[in-house]
Amino acid sequence: MRIDKYLWSTRYFKTRNIATNACKKGQVKINDQTAKPSREVFPMDKIIVRKNQIDYQLTVLDIPENRVGAKLVDIYRKDTTPKEAFDHQELLQYSKEYYRKKGTGRPTKKDRREIDDYLEGSEDE
Repeated sequence: MRIDKYLWSTRYFKTRNIATNACKKGQVKINDQTAKPSREVFPMDKIIVRKNQIDYQLTVLDIPENRVGAKLVDIYRKDTTPKEAFDHQELLQYSKEYYRKKGTGRPTKKDRREIDDYLEGSEDE
């Protein structure tokens, strides 16, 4: 089975076209080699998929006939993604939200002064 079809059928991508584009961009590797969308997948292949800044690591257990339900995905692949990858994603999300909420606009005059004071204080050290 083609790698793009496999990733679509095991629900890593919502559409097959998105899976194909991910392969073309080099976000999919099979056995540490960048894979084209037409590359064949066989049982016991190691796949690395970069999606949402996380490198998912999979091992192919079996090849599905068609797209499978979410509950049956574990029959066809084994997810060996380390927990640290998800922790890193969570830290990135917190770092984006720590200062200002999305949609609150530009910094106020008070915010600007606090930023300037903070930057001036860090230069002295």
